Amino acid sequence: MTTSQDIDTIFTKQLENNAPLTLSKRIEYLIRVEKWIKSNKTVIKEAHYKDLQKPESEIELAEIWYVLSEIKIAKKNLRRWMKPKRIGKSTLALSTAKAWLHYEPRGVVLIIAPWNFPFNLTIGPLVSALAAGNRIIIKPSELTPNVSAMMGRMINEIFESKCVAFFQGNQDVAEELLKHPFDHIFFTGSPSIGKIVMGAAAKHLSSITLELGGKSPTIIDDTAKMEMVTKKLAWGKCLNLGQSCISPDYILVHESKKNQLIDQLSNKLNIIYGQSFDEKFKSPDLARIVNEHHFDRLDRLLLSAIDQGATVVHGGGKDRENLFIEPTILDSITLDMNIMKEEIFGPLLPIISYVNLKECIEIINQRTKPLALYIFSQSNKNIKTIIENTSSGGMVINEVKSHFLNLELPFGGVNASGIGRSHGHNGFLTFSNERSMQKNGSLSMIGLTFPPYTEWTKKVIRFVTRYL
Repeated sequence: MTTSQDIDTIFTKQLENNAPLTLSKRIEYLIRVEKWIKSNKTVIKEAHYKDLQKPESEIELAEIWYVLSEIKIAKKNLRRWMKPKRIGKSTLALSTAKAWLHYEPRGVVLIIAPWNFPFNLTIGPLVSALAAGNRIIIKPSELTPNVSAMMGRMINEIFESKCVAFFQGNQDVAEELLKHPFDHIFFTGSPSIGKIVMGAAAKHLSSITLELGGKSPTIIDDTAKMEMVTKKLAWGKCLNLGQSCISPDYILVHESKKNQLIDQLSNKLNIIYGQSFDEKFKSPDLARIVNEHHFDRLDRLLLSAIDQGATVVHGGGKDRENLFIEPTILDSITLDMNIMKEEIFGPLLPIISYVNLKECIEIINQRTKPLALYIFSQSNKNIKTIIENTSSGGMVINEVKSHFLNLELPFGGVNASGIGRSHGHNGFLTFSNERSMQKNGSLSMIGLTFPPYTEWTKKVIRFVTRYL
């Protein structure tokens, strides 16, 4: 059992372990993680299955492959990332000066990880923090105990606690950790908990990255290719049984396409996962809800939607004992329903039809800015209209979720859906202090402006401010 004394001891050790990490040492640490993952893929898959009954292919792609890709890109580019970046001069008055950015570790950082993609969203940020040369404390989710135990064993096998430490436990452990003055906190989770983390960070003026979520909309206009739409929605909504911060949360479909969408998406779900509830329940390609609390939350959303006038046009079956809800499509949705007021984070998919694209813009902009926004369209005009009149952390055209896998793209939210960016080089920057450096030459125009302010000095100042 973790105590406050345990946390104090490790935190102090990491504070004292402040010798700079060389490029070779950082690469060595990344290789250690890489080798452990490659040698323990079966263990990683077993742990995920025990906690979420995740399909093996989902684990391979969304958990293991993603982290190995983070390591690969960091190893390949770390020398270049660490290299000081030369900066130009904004004025001729500094023409003899040299300016550059120096990348230094933030120091001792805290990573608080979620349960939905527990390996990906724990070890991914760890890779970025190691690449940037930090000392790291990790707090995984207690809702996926098997994955957390597996990751704890990994960390303990390959790192000394003065470099990387791992604390398992409930919210009490997280609260105890947040009492400490970390140099940076990286949190992934719900907006409600994100506010608590941000409040704790403010007490120490710790910098912070928040990867949150929100209701990510999907627009389907009258030009969309419906075979492509339904294929990608079936995958994007059902990955991890909808328990994803960038899962399509609700659909805004042009009225001319609504019936076609319902028919074809229902058919696609039946083809992929099985015709009946029993077949879907037995499908090896559908995960489970993480626990009874989240099952009950989703059940309440479904029942309240039906009570408020929604109709189930596909699915609706559920099994609380086995934490399973089948992919469910809901029609006759109104904006005042509970299901349209909170992030769903599960396999329920509300559909709202529209006539004019302005309706979509109004619906999206009435809500907090989403982490992701998706549009299926063959109209460049419509795509441009949505880009210019909405805001989101990321946007994907004619696809869902794929931007997360592009490590060249910064990933993150805006306002309520998140603060800061991660992945690839952006992850390195998140865990680095970009230190502004300048070295002035022996001849400096600025030196001619120092007091006392004689008439000559004033003339120089007027010349500098007017022409340089």
